[in-house]
Amino acid sequence: MLSSLLSDCSKVISFSGCAIQMYCFLLFGGTECYMLAAMAYDRYNAICHPLLYTLIMREIVCIRHIVGSYVISAVNSLIHTVFTFSLPFCGSNEIDHFFCDVPPVLELSCQDIWVNELVIFVVGGSVVIGSFIVTMISYIEIISKILKLHSASGKKKTFATCSSHLIVVTIFYGSTIFMYFRPRSSYRIGQNSLVSLMYTIIAPLLNPFIYSLRNKEVKSSIKNVFLKQMKF
Repeated sequence: MLSSLLSDCSKVISFSGCAIQMYCFLLFGGTECYMLAAMAYDRYNAICHPLLYTLIMREIVCIRHIVGSYVISAVNSLIHTVFTFSLPFCGSNEIDHFFCDVPPVLELSCQDIWVNELVIFVVGGSVVIGSFIVTMISYIEIISKILKLHSASGKKKTFATCSSHLIVVTIFYGSTIFMYFRPRSSYRIGQNSLVSLMYTIIAPLLNPFIYSLRNKEVKSSIKNVFLKQMKF
């Protein structure tokens, strides 16, 4: 997708390629939803139950979170892909988007898509909204715990710990919910691409900076690399 955006060649993808791209996108997008929820739950236990943290977040629990994320996301993406590509398509085969996402592909169908919209709201909603609720509940508990701290430095340090993850959550869920959970009548030409840029390109681009550059070891290593380059 990224190479296609940067190249001047024809922006063409096969029917099967489009289906595979949609499945993979939904698979990893759904996995990220659950991973963000699992990270919020992890930070909730680290801040609200520090003495029990190693007991609650055992290795087997972390493995179950990861495996469960991929299994649920695989089923979710399969449902959406099958329902979408079982529709009859007629007329223009030009997608008003820069990749094969569900809403733009549904626009090409010459059949009523109310069933597909229902599947998005019910199945997709259980994945996105469900994990979003878990994330928000975790952060409500975290913020409540932080506000009870008497030390100003303690509050600042705890907020700093959660701020990077909260920024990613806001960007990812905000754009995703706006993209998939709005009526078809509100779609605008070019709007899908603009919103999708947030969770397909902007959020992944910012992730290394938001997460890694807060790590002292990473910052120290980057500083050493720059110093060596300057010497040469």
